[in-house]
Amino acid sequence: MDGVGRQWTAAVPDPPRRQWLRIFLTGLALWLGTVAVILLTGNPTLLPTLVLLGSFLVPVTFVAWAFQRRDTGEVTVSGVFGTFLAGGVLGILASAVLESYLLRPSALLFLGVGLIEEAAKLAALALLTRQLATKTTRDGMVLGAAVGFGFSALESAGYAFVALFTVQGLSVVQVVQTEILRGLVAPVGHGLWTAVLGGVLFAPSTREHFVVGLRLLYAYLGVAILHALWDAMHVLAFYLTLLFTGARGLLTLDGSLGRPTPVQAALMPALEGLGLTLVGVVGVVWLVALWRSARPGPERPASGWRVPTGAGRAPSP
Repeated sequence: MDGVGRQWTAAVPDPPRRQWLRIFLTGLALWLGTVAVILLTGNPTLLPTLVLLGSFLVPVTFVAWAFQRRDTGEVTVSGVFGTFLAGGVLGILASAVLESYLLRPSALLFLGVGLIEEAAKLAALALLTRQLATKTTRDGMVLGAAVGFGFSALESAGYAFVALFTVQGLSVVQVVQTEILRGLVAPVGHGLWTAVLGGVLFAPSTREHFVVGLRLLYAYLGVAILHALWDAMHVLAFYLTLLFTGARGLLTLDGSLGRPTPVQAALMPALEGLGLTLVGVVGVVWLVALWRSARPGPERPASGWRVPTGAGRAPSP
């Protein structure tokens, strides 16, 4: 058995510990080179390359980083990146359909978006990982991060594509600005929230069943609220600015200050940045606490609604 294990390890070695850093630096160099060539040549056929490189760079980097922290050998490179792509596509398509039919402008719009998108990503994660024989908290976090970052990459590509078109024509500058901003905040967004859900989903689950209990429900509501607060922070900062300074600026129909005072112009982005930072810190602390509390190997099944995975029991040795 030991000999077989040594042969398998030699045949399929783990990637270098800092493989994620090489991926990031290589991707960043390619992205910067693409920006430079587009600006020098004005070649519009390179724009899809710019959009995809910039949108996928940070998510792929973090998925590679997370993969090296997996708990069992059942989580493979192909499995993680297959989950990244398929989970991202399934999550974003399901969210688009549900949001178009279920959401209408209201005070609870952002909460509705959070509930729908987190449910869609959780469902995609469960669908794609149902056949795993061993489900551990940490593997659930790794695979959850893969689904979340896949969703984030595709969503960022959509935003970058929309930013390309302006009334003056195609704007490479706006694409670059959009990708830089979304790349900076990507680590504390979709990937983090779905990693938390993945860990909580996997902790009590088995090969035959996913266990849906109160802990998963609370985690789902918690990440949906973080998601809603993140999306709503610009609006919240706007109303807090009015509360602190009074409505002396001209209110426009899109909920912004048409002619803000100097104090308002400085206070509103500061409040928005502070709010986003607090939401990000809460998410990171939650993720770290869940990771540290996880025990190696599968945990004892907990009470809750048992959802069959469709996988049979492993054959006895």
